[in-house]
Amino acid sequence: MPELPEVNAKQLHFEQCALQQRIAKVDLIDPSYILKEIAPADFATKLRGRQFVSSYRRGKYFFAALDNGHYVLFHFGMSGRFRYYDAIAEQPKHERFAFVFENGYRLGFDCPRKFARIHYVPSLDGFIARKNLGEDALLISESQFLALAQNRKSTLKGFLLNQKYLAGMGNLYVDEVCWQQGIHPASRISALPLEKLKALFHNMQDILRQAVALNAEYSAYPESWLWNHRVPDGLCPKCLSSLEQDKVAGRTTYYCPQCQAFLE
Repeated sequence: MPELPEVNAKQLHFEQCALQQRIAKVDLIDPSYILKEIAPADFATKLRGRQFVSSYRRGKYFFAALDNGHYVLFHFGMSGRFRYYDAIAEQPKHERFAFVFENGYRLGFDCPRKFARIHYVPSLDGFIARKNLGEDALLISESQFLALAQNRKSTLKGFLLNQKYLAGMGNLYVDEVCWQQGIHPASRISALPLEKLKALFHNMQDILRQAVALNAEYSAYPESWLWNHRVPDGLCPKCLSSLEQDKVAGRTTYYCPQCQAFLE
């Protein structure tokens, strides 16, 4: 599942290709699995003649703003992505629908695994409230973060993954921040002293900022990160001990038993 930095990269690509272009039509190919709460024909009718004027990202959710004040929400699932092209030979194999612009170019939505979710959203605030989405993990303040963490009984990983608290954090980045902070991901959030919580918060945002700056290009991530060693039989880049793998908060979790203390 794309996490905050990956969705941020998709947002930048969308803005470069799609903003301020008139939509001549929506070419419906196989949208039935990914369009939610709206019939494909109605979706095409609502988008015809409109323009995307701006965009907004909240964690893993990307909203494209239309010139009528409504939005199209893109939740990319495991494999959703945009493809901007003009030659039909470039059409992606698993394109589910495409915005066809007046300039002749298409912005296709390619989704091999059909796990993406596309919504037509008349009210941005209403949708966010209905989904109970927390503040974006890059925008939340330290004081907001500490208030959310206070008296929580969940594991540290469970807390960081909960989109009601933090929108945008996912499995891989949570493992990274836990490892960089030397805290076992199954530690209880309530067991972390204030200074550790503050340090974890700032480290979390620093990791996300670095990933965003690198446009979520994994090959460019620092070799010193756990990210590049998070594989079976991987070694901790700090102490060279064997990494261990377990399930924490229902997710596959990598950690170093030597470098990460369990707090309870």
